[in-house]
Amino acid sequence: MYKFHGWFDLAESPGEPEWGEEKFDELIEDVRERVDAVDWMSGEARLKVFNGMFVLWVNGMPNHTGVHRAELDELLGYIARVLPGSHGILYEWDEESSEWPWPYGYRVRVMARGEITVRTDPFLSPLQPVVEDP
Repeated sequence: MYKFHGWFDLAESPGEPEWGEEKFDELIEDVRERVDAVDWMSGEARLKVFNGMFVLWVNGMPNHTGVHRAELDELLGYIARVLPGSHGILYEWDEESSEWPWPYGYRVRVMARGEITVRTDPFLSPLQPVVEDP
């Protein structure tokens, strides 16, 4: 199983907006089209607006990574590149991978200032004994 849960606040810049509202609206519309094109049977991607702020949510639990991870990589990479003020986190767990820290814990992708970094989860890992009995 591959689990992923994440949220991202979308913003033009970490500082003062540089482009103006029209350019931002164009980029948000492009992000919306990309999100609407996501068609995961065991997951979802949603773009919502709260108090004038755009928020992307991604969640899923497919049996295998399949296209999910590749599509997440592409979508999040695009957002970090075109909207470098965006920030958020994605928690992932893959029981079939031997890539660190799987299958023993969660990995966290952190988006901030146009970059995506991978960090160790300090809250739910290692799964045993934090979440599950040994």
